Amino acid sequence: MSQFQNKVALITGSSQGIGKAIALELAKKGCIVILNGRKQDKLELVKSAIEQLGGAAHAIAADVSNFNEAQNLLHETIQRCGKLDMLINNVGVSSRGYISELHPDVLQQVFSSNVNGCIFPTQLALPELRKSKGNIIFISSLAAIHGLPGLAPYSASKMALQAFAEALRIEEHEHQIHVGILRVAKTAIEHQKQTVGPDGQLQTLKARTNEKVLSMERVAQDCIKLLESRRFTNTQTLIGKLNHLLNRISPIIVERILIKNIHRFKEESQ
Repeated sequence: MSQFQNKVALITGSSQGIGKAIALELAKKGCIVILNGRKQDKLELVKSAIEQLGGAAHAIAADVSNFNEAQNLLHETIQRCGKLDMLINNVGVSSRGYISELHPDVLQQVFSSNVNGCIFPTQLALPELRKSKGNIIFISSLAAIHGLPGLAPYSASKMALQAFAEALRIEEHEHQIHVGILRVAKTAIEHQKQTVGPDGQLQTLKARTNEKVLSMERVAQDCIKLLESRRFTNTQTLIGKLNHLLNRISPIIVERILIKNIHRFKEESQ
């Protein structure tokens, strides 16, 4: 029997993209999946896809960057399932633009979604996860290794989660809660995915077709491996691992590499 059979997994930001892929993989392994996002209609589509696979899912719309809505989400989860075994903090938004041109709304949107949207559900889920000795996974990024030009708010928000997760691991060690971080490499973009532009308005990202990118299914599989192993970190791709190692040894070398390749970041920020 799968170790995931009949476990309850709450996945934030699971109406599309990586969150949706993780939900499908966990459902295949026997998890009861709690889908979460802001739009109920999109969640219902994912719920139907899971049920067609023979899995079980509940769709609960909530903005987890709002404490009261996050509280309602956790309450509804326990009301429907009676327990919680896993929390996958996947919700988040990226941004584009150099610091000198960013509207203040950009910082507010990115940190509200990426930081508050992970901290609030985590804090609220702890009582149930202590009972189940469960898992908390933060879906992070290679951008958390070293601040990237054109992605400063996004990089900073993911670095903030690193510190939060480190403290959480120590605090919850006695309760045997597993805390893990998956640093995701460049991944395929779902159709019509949006980011926050330098003016604070949402803009649609271009499809990543001319470069080596990971599939969302690959990211989901690596998330499953992190849950199974109960390790702290998993950094995707050889380049990502080398980046992480090199940044620990000599951040100045990483900085020089980034400066040499600044044109690539400028192109993506446009």
